[in-house]
Amino acid sequence: MGHDAAVRDAILIILLYEKLGKYLRKALFTRILVSVACVLTFDQAGFFTALHFVTGAPVAVFFGGWFAKMAAALVYSTMLVGYIRWFEARQVPAARGLSDIFDTLTYRERYEALVEHVGRDGLTGLLHRGRFDSDGEAAVAASLRTARALSLLIIDVDHFKSINDRFGHAEGDKVLKALAILLGELVGTEDQLFRIGGEEFAILGWRPQPLARLLGETVRQAVKTSASTSRFDITVSAGISTVSETTRCLADLFALADQRLYKAKSTGRDRVVGEPGGNEADARNTWTRPERSAGA
Repeated sequence: MGHDAAVRDAILIILLYEKLGKYLRKALFTRILVSVACVLTFDQAGFFTALHFVTGAPVAVFFGGWFAKMAAALVYSTMLVGYIRWFEARQVPAARGLSDIFDTLTYRERYEALVEHVGRDGLTGLLHRGRFDSDGEAAVAASLRTARALSLLIIDVDHFKSINDRFGHAEGDKVLKALAILLGELVGTEDQLFRIGGEEFAILGWRPQPLARLLGETVRQAVKTSASTSRFDITVSAGISTVSETTRCLADLFALADQRLYKAKSTGRDRVVGEPGGNEADARNTWTRPERSAGA
């Protein structure tokens, strides 16, 4: 019975330790101490409750045992932190990236971090094309089911190839990173922001066409304003589509936004093209996507 209780306590300490990682990631000693102290307090409360009903033990018994367990928790936490910093860190290869012994035991925190990282673009940190395909399809289905307006904006950096050709890919990467940060500051809390390839970004937002157009213009103006303080004269073009009777899957929604993006490119760049005359179907049937060279 005592062995089972010890195993239970150890598991509870590890689980609580993991949960505290969101708030005390760098405070290793505090994190361990709080985890151990909470579990031992819970044990002491349970033990005293049973003892009180059986023998009528006074409250002083609870506090006497509790103080002893808190002292033990303090000593244990100090010894464990010392072990982790002086012994464990030397024995665990740095390439494994383990921050402490509980990561060695459970791997859960690193697993959760890996899951989050896998869905993101390595350069900008934005959600990548794979996430766009999966999340976008789910969002379109939800829009059709709930009749809630969903719009897609595809944003492309104008003449991006010339930046790479003149200044090198390292400078081009800096431009993309800066644009990702700017877009992140402009999108709403319910919007999803993706890098879907090269210099192309996508925003999926729960908003009707007029508000999506307003966001597109806000992005376009913000990029021009930020470019005035950098070494590059950067502009962007954007195409917008909204879920409707003619765009009932992500492929249709993307194709229409992509057509409008290329129309923005072919009619002068630095502009946003959305629904013309309130009829997206007409736009799809009367406008053919032109060919463009890389980095347009």
